Amino acid sequence: MPFNIALSGLRASSTDLEVTGNNIANASTVGFKQSRTEFGDIYSNSFLGNTGNSAGGGVTVQNIRQLFDGGNISGTQRGLDLAIDGNGFYVLSDGGETKYSRAGQFGVDKDGFVVNNTGMNLQGFEADAEGNVGGILTDIQVDNSSLSPRRTTLVNPTLNLDSSELVLEERGTQLAAGDAGTAAGLISPQILNNYPSVDWNIVYGDGTSAGITTPAGASAGAVAASLSSLSGVDASASTDATIPQSTFNMADGDVLSVNGVPFTIDGVANPTNEDKLSQLALDINSSALGGITAVLTGTPGGTGANELTLDIIHNQGGDLQFQYSGAGTAQIDSNANPNYASSLVMDGTVPATTQAVVAGVLTVVRQEGTTFSAVDTGTAIANTDIIESFSGQPFSNNVFDPLDSGTYNHATSTSVYDSLGNSHVQTLYFVKQTSGTSAQPNTWQMHVQIDGEDVGDPVIGTQPTRASYTLVFNDDGSLNSNLSDQVLISNWVPLDADGNSNGAAGPINVVDGGTLPVPDPATSSNFEINIDDTTQYGSPFSINDMQQNGFTTGRLAGLDVDESGILFARYTNGESRVLSQVALANFNNEEGLSPTGDTAWVQTFASGNPIVGAPGTGSLGSISSSSLEESNVDLSDQLVNLIIAQRNYQANAKTIETADQVTQTILNI
Repeated sequence: MPFNIALSGLRASSTDLEVTGNNIANASTVGFKQSRTEFGDIYSNSFLGNTGNSAGGGVTVQNIRQLFDGGNISGTQRGLDLAIDGNGFYVLSDGGETKYSRAGQFGVDKDGFVVNNTGMNLQGFEADAEGNVGGILTDIQVDNSSLSPRRTTLVNPTLNLDSSELVLEERGTQLAAGDAGTAAGLISPQILNNYPSVDWNIVYGDGTSAGITTPAGASAGAVAASLSSLSGVDASASTDATIPQSTFNMADGDVLSVNGVPFTIDGVANPTNEDKLSQLALDINSSALGGITAVLTGTPGGTGANELTLDIIHNQGGDLQFQYSGAGTAQIDSNANPNYASSLVMDGTVPATTQAVVAGVLTVVRQEGTTFSAVDTGTAIANTDIIESFSGQPFSNNVFDPLDSGTYNHATSTSVYDSLGNSHVQTLYFVKQTSGTSAQPNTWQMHVQIDGEDVGDPVIGTQPTRASYTLVFNDDGSLNSNLSDQVLISNWVPLDADGNSNGAAGPINVVDGGTLPVPDPATSSNFEINIDDTTQYGSPFSINDMQQNGFTTGRLAGLDVDESGILFARYTNGESRVLSQVALANFNNEEGLSPTGDTAWVQTFASGNPIVGAPGTGSLGSISSSSLEESNVDLSDQLVNLIIAQRNYQANAKTIETADQVTQTILNI
């Protein structure tokens, strides 16, 4: 009957209109997947089959198929708006029932759970305290409590030290009081004119050498001037003669000549020896003696170390020659060199032509990494190695001083944290070291201070020392870990603004068991500085990275999700924590899912079991945060489908109208 056929057509067209209308209604629904109506024709069947000329029984709706092709991804301003770029569904818990959705409009409820806009819980894989994601599926929950502080246990700088930097510190050996020129410190009752000439020689770290000869009779000052012309040598000289009060008893009218200039004791009423020494000092200082000064030291009437003494000083290292005439006495002392007589008493019994000569003390400073020798060539002190009579003392000039930027090549600072979360400033200073005969090439010294205070272990008592560590580099600029020190800060006492202990955990010195590695959890303020990534190239000093694992307390500031679905919590202290990883599910037959409303589906026998995993793994797509997947409905297509469905409905209605007219014609016969 044409009526039944037309009715099936009306029913099919009506269903088509419903599906198309539903698509149009959800054109702006996030994550919505459009459907289409699929039709099939109807034929009457018998046991023996259909005849070839069967008219058919109409149409039926075979399936309403959902199309899971992806919709457009549009950006938003919310970090918890998520879109899946590729295959997969969000796993949602709705009161214990598991549902699946492509709608990624998520937020956080009052209990900290991540939920969609209908209150379903988003599920994922929870992370532990270290940020390691597990494999157990659970509801994602955000801890809204403040982040507890963490003390610094590791500082990991990535630095480059400039290999072209100069060595700022001058090191060497200071030599003093040797037989040079006029035999330093000599005091003698006669002028010695046959002092030996001396050959001086210096050998540098690269094997080259230089030398000079000083002539016989040269003063210590003249020898110093000659030696200073050699590279790597800095020489100076001074002469000091003394007249102690206890051996001074010059009478009125007695004359003491200094380097040919006479000084007479004037007659005064009952002058004391202190008065006479004071007068002599004034006369010498007001004379024309170049480079010679007189200084009174000690206390009048004092004894021993406090005895009043007149020091006569030649600050350029020239000889001091004394003559005396008169009835009194004057003792000239020089303790510069024990190899010679230390004093000479001059009195009226000594002829006026007799002299006491005090020669200067020669000080020679040689650069570290050099060797130095001096051999006399004269006959007065034959075949003597002059250098043996020098007392060698190591010295350092321009020594590292954290308050003087001219004493270090590079410096950098970073914050470190104590157990209470207080911030402190750690400063690293780098000082290039010289490469001498006994020094390793490509060596730097690293000094460490915290809040401007030294943090090295005490040597004596409890006072901290300067924390210093040796860094040795290979010839390719990489760090030589075998020769470089391991860096453990083991004497850091966290202080407050007034310089007092702030109550945070204190240090464990090495002698008390402080060692590497620092235990976890930490029990002290000790921490390690890992310098393995430090290099020494011929390029400017650079700080490529400066990491440390401590932080102060912080409040939750926001949430972020990366493309792998990792959910990060951002805190006000600049830290971020991995909380969880969003889980995605896929199905062998996603078209077999059953829609339940609220843009969600449940699994069915036809869909198969879900394949749950992390975004970006297997067949699962990645996550785009601050984005949403729009409906995959194409309005243009749906409007055309709407016209087609309308025409189909009208045509089937026309079939009924025509069949009715035919039937009416038969009834009218």
